This record gives sequence, C-alpha cells and structure tokens, in this order.
Amino acid sequence: MFTQLNIATTKHAEMIEVTHQVQNCIEKLGVKNGTVLVSSLHTTAGLTVNENADPDVKIDFLNRLEHVFPWEDPQDRHIEGNTAAHLKTSLVGHAQTLVIKDGNLLLGRWQGLYFCEFDGPRDRTIHLKFMLDED
Repeated sequence: MFTQLNIATTKHAEMIEVTHQVQNCIEKLGVKNGTVLVSSLHTTAGLTVNENADPDVKIDFLNRLEHVFPWEDPQDRHIEGNTAAHLKTSLVGHAQTLVIKDGNLLLGRWQGLYFCEFDGPRDRTIHLKFMLDED
C-alpha cells in the first residue's frame, strides 16, 4: 500500500509534526499491524522522530543545526546557495520507518514524527509505504 501527504511549509526552516496525518492514513486504509516507511523525496527536507511535548525542543533543534551548518558560508560552492539545507537533511535523514500495532503508530509517550524543512517555504510531499504483517 502506498499513499502520500502534501505539506506546505511557511518558513525557511521549521519542524512540522506530521504524526496525526500519518495516523489518519493508517486509519483510513485500515492498517492494523506492520510498518510504514515515511520518506521525503527532497534533498533539502527530512524526517525525524523527536519530542512533541515541549515546543522549545523544535526551536533548540533548529538553532543547533543552524549553529553547526550556518546558512551562508563563503566556502560553499553550490550555485543554488543552499548547501546548509543539504547538509542538514543528510544529517537528519530523508526517511523514518515506524511500527504500526493494533491500528496505531507505536511511538513513545513524548515522541512525534516531524517533517523538517530546511529550505522553505515550499510545497513538499512525503510518501508512505505500508508493509503489512501477515496475521
């Protein structure tokens, strides 16, 4: 099973929680048990699982990445000027594989799935591939 979600980002760098959208797809498709591969097909946007209780975690996360990979570096040669976004995406990763148990994403109490925009604002797409258990 395969589906996709569209995401409109509004900032240059932001983390958008997509846990509920993925859960809605699970429910809509009637998936009970298995895994879902969530993948960003963008080289300047990734996916991560992180804390979703304190909104300051997202701010700190983005600030620390910006500290390590500042947007403008005179040594960068990439003509588009978004080398930092490519580096951040490579570090964070373009995909996450999550377990589905009894029709629900199996995440920890404080965990959420985040789409990480590093070169926005843009219209983005993430793809979901479901691998079902043979119960």
